[in-house]
Amino acid sequence: MRQDDIRRQISGRAMPLPGNDIDTDRIIPARFLKCITFEGLEAHVFEDDRRQMPDHPFNQARCRGATILVVGQNFGCGSSREHAPEALRRWGIRGIVGTSFAEIFFGNCTAIGLPCLTSHTKDLAELSEVLARRPEQEIILDLENRVVQFGEQSILAMIPDGARNQLLAGTWNAMGVLSEAGETTDRVARSLPYVTGY
Repeated sequence: MRQDDIRRQISGRAMPLPGNDIDTDRIIPARFLKCITFEGLEAHVFEDDRRQMPDHPFNQARCRGATILVVGQNFGCGSSREHAPEALRRWGIRGIVGTSFAEIFFGNCTAIGLPCLTSHTKDLAELSEVLARRPEQEIILDLENRVVQFGEQSILAMIPDGARNQLLAGTWNAMGVLSEAGETTDRVARSLPYVTGY
């Protein structure tokens, strides 16, 4: 695996996105799902929310260039759509920390190398307060040590072992792993009765 396929730490400025139960239709409205590829989805991240709320974080100049998203509870709930994490990643988000994530959204994020860590509500509130006072504050999502660092402070962060191991080993890209396996993949395929016609 290439070094850029490994996710040990994600660092950068963070953007707090207040609210719980933010669903995938808010992240990327359904009318933008007609595309054949994911190209250009980043232009429509939170499009309806941004139109209705001029002060939405994704509209704020101070949030431009943020690479880490700080969210609430049950982020990414609703419809199962790969477009939501793809749109966030293409916008520039490289990691997300929140109270909890919808299971399918979490899996879709892991499948494209976008780490999602969870932390306690109280700790995330403290982080959000720091970011409100100092939006330029760099934070680090440390997958290896399971902490979020900001300045001299750090909070505990959790990520399931399976997803963490994939991100640390660079094996989150299932198609890449299969492609690299080459002959082994072909050998297993030839042994499957539903591939060889019984």
